Amino acid sequence: METLQLEGSEYIQLCDLLKTMGFCATGGEAKNVIAEGMVTVDGEVELRKRCKITAGKVVEFNGEKIQVIA
Repeated sequence: METLQLEGSEYIQLCDLLKTMGFCATGGEAKNVIAEGMVTVDGEVELRKRCKITAGKVVEFNGEKIQVIA
Protein backbone atom coordinates (compact mmCIF):
# COMPACT_ATOMS: atom_id res chain seq x y z
CA MET A 1 0.00 0.00 0.00
CA GLU A 2 1.33 3.40 -0.98
CA THR A 3 0.86 6.55 1.11
CA LEU A 4 0.14 10.14 0.19
CA GLN A 5 0.84 12.91 2.68
CA LEU A 6 -1.51 15.90 2.53
CA GLU A 7 1.29 18.35 3.40
CA GLY A 8 -0.70 21.08 5.13
CA SER A 9 -3.99 20.65 3.27
CA GLU A 10 -7.15 19.32 4.88
CA TYR A 11 -7.99 17.18 1.83
CA ILE A 12 -7.21 16.34 -1.78
CA GLN A 13 -9.85 15.90 -4.46
CA LEU A 14 -10.17 12.33 -5.68
CA CYS A 15 -9.39 13.16 -9.33
CA ASP A 16 -6.29 15.10 -8.23
CA LEU A 17 -5.12 12.19 -6.06
CA LEU A 18 -5.23 9.77 -9.00
CA LYS A 19 -3.28 12.22 -11.16
CA THR A 20 -0.75 13.05 -8.40
CA MET A 21 -0.04 9.37 -7.73
CA GLY A 22 0.54 8.76 -11.45
CA PHE A 23 -2.36 6.34 -11.88
CA CYS A 24 -3.89 8.61 -14.54
CA ALA A 25 -1.99 10.79 -17.00
CA THR A 26 -4.53 13.63 -16.97
CA GLY A 27 -7.34 14.98 -14.85
CA GLY A 28 -9.78 14.06 -17.62
CA GLU A 29 -8.65 10.45 -17.55
CA ALA A 30 -9.01 10.42 -13.76
CA LYS A 31 -12.56 11.79 -14.00
CA ASN A 32 -13.46 9.10 -16.55
CA VAL A 33 -12.25 6.17 -14.43
CA ILE A 34 -14.10 7.61 -11.41
CA ALA A 35 -17.33 8.01 -13.46
CA GLU A 36 -16.98 4.41 -14.66
CA GLY A 37 -17.02 3.17 -11.04
CA MET A 38 -13.43 1.92 -11.10
CA VAL A 39 -12.35 3.71 -7.88
CA THR A 40 -13.25 2.88 -4.29
CA VAL A 41 -12.84 4.95 -1.13
CA ASP A 42 -12.80 2.93 2.09
CA GLY A 43 -14.19 -0.05 0.19
CA GLU A 44 -17.16 1.76 -1.38
CA VAL A 45 -17.41 2.75 -5.05
CA GLU A 46 -17.03 6.52 -5.32
CA LEU A 47 -18.56 8.33 -8.32
CA ARG A 48 -17.95 11.93 -7.19
CA LYS A 49 -14.95 13.21 -9.13
CA ARG A 50 -14.18 15.98 -6.67
CA CYS A 51 -14.84 13.94 -3.53
CA LYS A 52 -12.72 15.34 -0.68
CA ILE A 53 -10.24 12.69 0.45
CA THR A 54 -9.08 13.39 4.00
CA ALA A 55 -6.42 11.80 6.21
CA GLY A 56 -7.24 8.22 7.15
CA LYS A 57 -9.05 7.36 3.91
CA VAL A 58 -7.93 4.45 1.72
CA VAL A 59 -8.41 4.82 -2.04
CA GLU A 60 -8.18 1.80 -4.34
CA PHE A 61 -7.80 1.83 -8.12
CA ASN A 62 -6.63 -0.85 -10.51
CA GLY A 63 -5.42 -3.12 -7.72
CA GLU A 64 -3.40 -0.37 -6.03
CA LYS A 65 -4.24 1.05 -2.60
CA ILE A 66 -3.32 4.50 -1.32
CA GLN A 67 -3.46 5.47 2.35
CA VAL A 68 -3.89 9.21 2.81
CA ILE A 69 -2.06 10.60 5.86
CA ALA A 70 -1.92 14.03 7.48
